[in-house]
Formats: sequence, structure tokens, C-alpha cells
Amino acid sequence: MLVRELMATDVVTVDRDAALDAAVERMLAEDVGSVVVLADGTPAGIVTESDALRAALETGRPLAEIAVADLCHGAVVTTAPDSTVQRVARRMADRNVKKVPVLDGIDLVGIVTLTDVVHHLSDIRREASAVEAARDRWESDDA
Repeated sequence: MLVRELMATDVVTVDRDAALDAAVERMLAEDVGSVVVLADGTPAGIVTESDALRAALETGRPLAEIAVADLCHGAVVTTAPDSTVQRVARRMADRNVKKVPVLDGIDLVGIVTLTDVVHHLSDIRREASAVEAARDRWESDDA
């Protein structure tokens, strides 16, 4: 299964120069748990609900006074639409991330989340079993 088959294409974004209240407003309006932070149209980080709550608690400042740039996770893990879901799931586990922006070249075209992977787990397993069965048939034909 390819990432393009399960990614969400309506990616909620916020500019790197925004304040946290704008990011939280976007999350609430779109009913999502994170926003991709863009710098010049390129993913520069991700801010999650947990990040917003932690920042509010730790600083005690209004969200309008907290810069998104101070919170977004740097070194964004990204993937391509033609990557396999197994590959991106492995990267998510290795990097301990739950959300991965999908780039087609330099264009942000989607996002894949751990929830997306879990919801399609039975499809992924079924596909892996079919590939393994085809491989076994191919190897037995060569023998």
C-alpha cells in the first residue's frame, strides 16, 4: 500500500511567524490534532495539541504571546506519496513521530498519521500476505 492511498490531502497549516493562538484556532476549526508549520511554503515543523497545552502551562502566558516558531518540532520527518506505508510506519516508529507531512517534490500534498496507519492495518496486512504468497509461488516455479 502506498502513502497516497491513505494520506489526508487537506493539510492544516500555519505560518512560522504566527502566534500559538492562531495555530490552536486552526486546530479547533478543522478538528485536527496538529498543524504543519510552514516557512516560505515548506514544512518547518509541526505543532500538536500537546505542545500548545505544555506551552500554556509552562509559560503561564496567553497563547497570543507564544510564538509558533518556539514550539514547532524541527527536522520534520517527511515522506513521498509513492513511499510504501510500511516504510513510513517504520520511520515513524524509529523517529518517534505520529504525523508525517507528504511532499511531492517540494509541494506539500498531504499528511499521514499513526491513526491513518492503524485504521488501514488490516488492508496493509492483507497486501503483505498477498505479496508473500506471490513470492512463494514465484520461488516454487523457479525450483
